[in-house]
Amino acid sequence: MLTLKSKLPQVGTTIFSVMSGLANEVSAINLSQGFPDFETNTEMIELVNQAMKKGFNQYAPMLGVQVLREAIAEKTEFLYQAKCNPDTEITILSGASEAIFDALACVVNQGDEVIILEPAYDLYLPTITLFGGKVVPISLDENYQIPFDTLKNAINANTKALIINTPHNPTGIILKAKDLQQLENLLENTNIILISDEVYEHIIFDGQTHESVMKYPKLRERSFVISSFGKTYHTTGWKLGYCIAPDFLTKELRKIHQFNTFSTNTPMQYAMAEFLKNKHHYLDLPNFYEERRDKFRKMLAETPFKMLPCEGTYFQLASYEHLSQEKDTDYTIRLTKEAKVATIPISVFYHNQTDRKVIRFCFAKKYETLEKGIENLIKFKDKLYR
Repeated sequence: MLTLKSKLPQVGTTIFSVMSGLANEVSAINLSQGFPDFETNTEMIELVNQAMKKGFNQYAPMLGVQVLREAIAEKTEFLYQAKCNPDTEITILSGASEAIFDALACVVNQGDEVIILEPAYDLYLPTITLFGGKVVPISLDENYQIPFDTLKNAINANTKALIINTPHNPTGIILKAKDLQQLENLLENTNIILISDEVYEHIIFDGQTHESVMKYPKLRERSFVISSFGKTYHTTGWKLGYCIAPDFLTKELRKIHQFNTFSTNTPMQYAMAEFLKNKHHYLDLPNFYEERRDKFRKMLAETPFKMLPCEGTYFQLASYEHLSQEKDTDYTIRLTKEAKVATIPISVFYHNQTDRKVIRFCFAKKYETLEKGIENLIKFKDKLYR
């Protein structure tokens, strides 16, 4: 019988697919997977249509269409006072996931150590493993802050890269200026590459500022900075993202990209370049999602869950430790089947399945979806306890 030795024997279907599939199976309200259920801007759809009619339907340049890369350079300078060369430092990719995958592919060699901060987005660990790297997981503290002393002690001659994520999925916590300054000091005089996952850069609340790596020259010179149009403009299905990196890193990233997806959806790139001309499309986003966060938190307060802080992203964490001692994976499955609300267990974001009795809600949904979800939690309130 034909057999194949798996390169990722411990990896199964992602929790997002599992919980969304279960939600569909039992007709539950899906507050698990991180995608909006409301429509994208109709102007953007029209711009894509126009680009198609203009004939932009063949391969885009491998590095991305010129006008979009120039628009990103302009946006980056406007937001972060950082100039970047659209020809040598900006690459358009098929989503932030491809950008992270390609960055790790070109950096990690057999035996290299890569530090991740847990809970960590579930793409990081298997990708590092796939390329022969050794994952060095460091747990964020009880308030989901970086334990810098632990991080410092983990760095050694084999440390090849560090991945950070702000605003952070799944916790909704953001890195502050003092955190980036400590990272600058910590990484100075090392050869460590920094991969900064900033896909929720525009979804940040309470008047706080996104501390992009692009604002810190000593970090920027060693970093892949990754963002997502899908997260920003409610178009996750378009799989459109980009990476900004110094030219020596960009050259290596593009070597992987050209043999991975080669290029990214052409008409959507032209549409996005035009859409970016109106800065309010991203400047108004914090208020848009902050209003949803506040309304969802107000509704969730009517349930027995204990809410954790949410500074950014469109995710809200909640503790159920006082309600049940079930494993969070079991608890979320039971909630989906019995209370008809799907969420995500946070233990899946840890290499050793650390279970803090915390689950993640996604509030990037129509108000009626959120209201129905809360109604179910109240209606089946007894199901929250075990």
